[in-house]
Amino acid sequence: MQHIVVRYGEMSLKGKNRSDFERLLLRNVRTALRPWPDARAERVSGRILVTLQETSLEPVLARLQRVFGVISLSPVTVTDLQLEAFQQAAIQLLREYESQHPDRSHPTFKIEVKRTNKRFPLRSPEIADEVGGACLRALRRWKVDVHHPDITVFLHIRDAEAHVYGRVVPGQGGMPAGSAGRAGLLLSGGIDSPVAGWLSMKRGVELEAIHFHSFPFTSERALQKVQTLAQTLADWGGKVTLHTVHFTEVQTAIRQHCPPPLYITVMRRMMLRIASALAQQHGLLALITGESLGQVASQTLESLHVINAVTRLPVLRPLIGSDKLEIIELARRIGTYETSILPYEDCCTLFVPPNPRTRPRLAETEAAEAKLAVDELVADAVARTTSQVFLAPEWA
Repeated sequence: MQHIVVRYGEMSLKGKNRSDFERLLLRNVRTALRPWPDARAERVSGRILVTLQETSLEPVLARLQRVFGVISLSPVTVTDLQLEAFQQAAIQLLREYESQHPDRSHPTFKIEVKRTNKRFPLRSPEIADEVGGACLRALRRWKVDVHHPDITVFLHIRDAEAHVYGRVVPGQGGMPAGSAGRAGLLLSGGIDSPVAGWLSMKRGVELEAIHFHSFPFTSERALQKVQTLAQTLADWGGKVTLHTVHFTEVQTAIRQHCPPPLYITVMRRMMLRIASALAQQHGLLALITGESLGQVASQTLESLHVINAVTRLPVLRPLIGSDKLEIIELARRIGTYETSILPYEDCCTLFVPPNPRTRPRLAETEAAEAKLAVDELVADAVARTTSQVFLAPEWA
């Protein structure tokens, strides 16, 4: 039998609402464990304890690392509250380290004790001395190094049991998926918007992605690329609904009736109008975009001001202060980068005029839209929108 301690951080600050966040995280952990029927998860005094019967440890650790809200994990040995049990568990941990690092002639260790059970008769320094002494007597090659040890043996003495462990595996942090409501992500096929969606999911948002598809200006492969991105995000958060908006008529009308320097500004305003209508239809509380301040012409403060004027919904921009290298690094880490750089262009890329306006004014933009049948175009696009649900494998 093996055990994993799952730790969480921010939820401890939630006061009276803490138990709601803990229950949601426990539900998400149990969902992540569905591929392993023998795995069991339960809340134990501010932690989640996962118990495995015959399941291999490493795949479970890798999956739990992807659960939002988890700050770290540790495989632990659970013992009773006896000094000899602590000593035997620590010795076994060091022996396992020896077997994994046979090249180390004189490995070093230290003992770090946390005693939340104040009824235990020995104080933390005394426990560390007793456990460390037993390790040195049993394992002659080992030495103590309290500053730069090869391995730290952690001993956490709790009310009913003790945990002994030597690994702390980092998690993603954030808040449990589904804890912050639902929002619409304007999902293109580029690098930025999937990263913005992931960061929003990390804060507990459930995503409904909105993609603007302009066939035949954009190919079916471009749509497949976005579907792959939606599935990648779902693999992190459990579920992503993708709404595909038929955008060809809107772009054609803009090209026919609007001055080229304002193509992008008007197009983004139309996107926000359609996304806002879909948000109202599906009960979404905000919109999310992948915009980064100053990165392209439509992402200056003047442009964002003019574009935002068409919606009353909050528009969240998680990447607003990030530079491109930071965004690319995160895209690589979350698994969206290789898909995003596939050479199938989205409607925004194909629609960029030679000299886009970088500082548009609201009055001139509204004048440019005067010949557009805005309400009819929005209503038609919403009516022709199709939806598809993407699920993580354990949610299916």
